[in-house]
Amino acid sequence: MTGLRFAACVLTAATVMAQAPQARIKIDTDRRIGEVHPWLFGNFAEHLGRCIYGGMYEEGSPLSDARGFRKDVMEGTKQLGVSVLRWPGGNFVSGYQWKDGIGPKDQRPVRPDHAWGGVESNRFGTDEFLQYCETVGLTPYICINAGLGSINDARDWLEYTNEKRKTYWADQRRKNGREKPWDVKIWGLGNEIDGPWQLGHKNVEDYTKFALEAAKSMRRVDDSIKLIASGSSNFRQGADWIQWNRVVLDKLKDEIDYISLHTYVGNRENNFEAYLAQSQDLDHRIEVVAGLIQAAQSGQKKPRPIAIAYDEWNVWYRAHGGSEYEIGKTGLEEQYNFEDALAMGMFFNSFFRHADVVKMANLAQLVNVIAPMFTNKQGMFLQPIFFPIAEYGKQRGNIALDTLVQSPQYTPKDRQPLGYLDVSTTWNEKEKALYVNVLNRSEKLDIATRIENVEGAVQPSVGVWEMNYPDMKAVHFFNDDKKVTPKMTTVTAKVEKNGFTYTFPKHSLTILRVGVR
Repeated sequence: MTGLRFAACVLTAATVMAQAPQARIKIDTDRRIGEVHPWLFGNFAEHLGRCIYGGMYEEGSPLSDARGFRKDVMEGTKQLGVSVLRWPGGNFVSGYQWKDGIGPKDQRPVRPDHAWGGVESNRFGTDEFLQYCETVGLTPYICINAGLGSINDARDWLEYTNEKRKTYWADQRRKNGREKPWDVKIWGLGNEIDGPWQLGHKNVEDYTKFALEAAKSMRRVDDSIKLIASGSSNFRQGADWIQWNRVVLDKLKDEIDYISLHTYVGNRENNFEAYLAQSQDLDHRIEVVAGLIQAAQSGQKKPRPIAIAYDEWNVWYRAHGGSEYEIGKTGLEEQYNFEDALAMGMFFNSFFRHADVVKMANLAQLVNVIAPMFTNKQGMFLQPIFFPIAEYGKQRGNIALDTLVQSPQYTPKDRQPLGYLDVSTTWNEKEKALYVNVLNRSEKLDIATRIENVEGAVQPSVGVWEMNYPDMKAVHFFNDDKKVTPKMTTVTAKVEKNGFTYTFPKHSLTILRVGVR
């Protein structure tokens, strides 16, 4: 695989058109939202199906290194631009005993997995995960067992990974081959504990008591860690998810650095435009929780900064069942198509528009299980969703901008009207370049758009990255993963009054790189 770059080639009026614009994007680099944090391009690896075993880790395979790490998956992870990796769950963690996964592999106990219905060999444990992160260059994020686990378990786990002194668990780490601490900085205080499907499910009062004491105990081991509270993912319960988050923030506001959100979307009604209108839900959930953070901190002179970690998100609706336990038996092996690739732009546009509060996001998951990469014993292919994720990741460190967008609207069933163009923009000060990210969610309408910049001369040479394909249900297979891929060109824009007109094709995702001098 090779990195995706803007190719140097000149096109004419096929894409930069002189017709009257139907839409308008007005950009002002002084209207800054916040940094596009590198941790927005995180991922998630759970002990579920073939994500770990047969995906990231396959002992004895000719495609693996001496430690059992699949080399093709590691290379794909680098190309995807993954920054932070969450592990070991997910639902799995609420029944996981981390101490089963250390020491000599042949002496580790084999346990039933009561979250997803599998069997856990424990051959991939804490040291293997952290070796993997170190090898690939990922920031590790460990989620503790706040379901059936104890505060003592969490404290011991942190001591094992981070303690420098000669203590019992630090010495166990040394005995297992790691002298210096792993120095894990990101820790989650449980997963989806509000969900009745969760092993060790708790009400909000019991969860906040547990999390508060766990945070206190863990910070006494290492006070430099970042802690993520388990926000509500139980949107099925209506307004109850708001109350859960309100109480969590009120009780834990002096201890946590993030609160988590989870969202999965899908095209269950086979309606393309309604599918991509789910951006309204993303924006709404982020904005509600941002307001709850402000409310919790009201009156504090120096509140502890709290951000949102969107630490599970993706398209997921095909590999489903009647219960969480039943779903696990499907392996969650979603086959993604072209329209799902466009949904990646919907998520990232929302994250960018809320870059002041969304500071981490973790696509679920890395490989095979609702994932952008898919393996078998012989190799791997890239699903269509791989390419937008990799391209958006190149904007890490840019400044997200508050941009004026006017476009034709539509009104999906049971929703408020929204524009066909879903847009985010970022500014790279060093490159003097604007990045304009545009999802055209019209199934049939090409939209000519006037793009204007308030300050700084727009350069006529515009880099174009575009995902478009006539068959919205097109998928990839082994040895056939090249058709639903991006096209990269450079177009010469006719710049007038510090702007130009560009036509965004129907059902497309486009990223424009616009130089400014």
